[in-house]
Amino acid sequence: MTPLSYLLQRGTAMLMAPLVITHLIVIIMAVQGGLSAEEILARTHDSMVWASFYTLFVLAASIHAGIGLETILREWTPLGRVAAASIGHTLIAILWVLGARAIYAVVWA
Repeated sequence: MTPLSYLLQRGTAMLMAPLVITHLIVIIMAVQGGLSAEEILARTHDSMVWASFYTLFVLAASIHAGIGLETILREWTPLGRVAAASIGHTLIAILWVLGARAIYAVVWA
């Protein structure tokens, strides 16, 4: 793992900790409050706060997962550095695109 990968992996982990906790609290409050999916979507529609929150969340999770996969592939498979990095970067891109589509659907669609 390069020093940059190490810093990104640890930085995204520290960033995701409060994001995950906030996300879980919001889910618990919504379920206990008896909100329907329609009511939740109505509350998130056109909200820059939720768009920003989940954009940061998706970006951090994508980077964290890609670096983690790359590290696992380098340590546990015969793949070289370039192949493992390519697979990790591809995962980052896939997760970012899927997450961005979800954010768009929840906030602006």
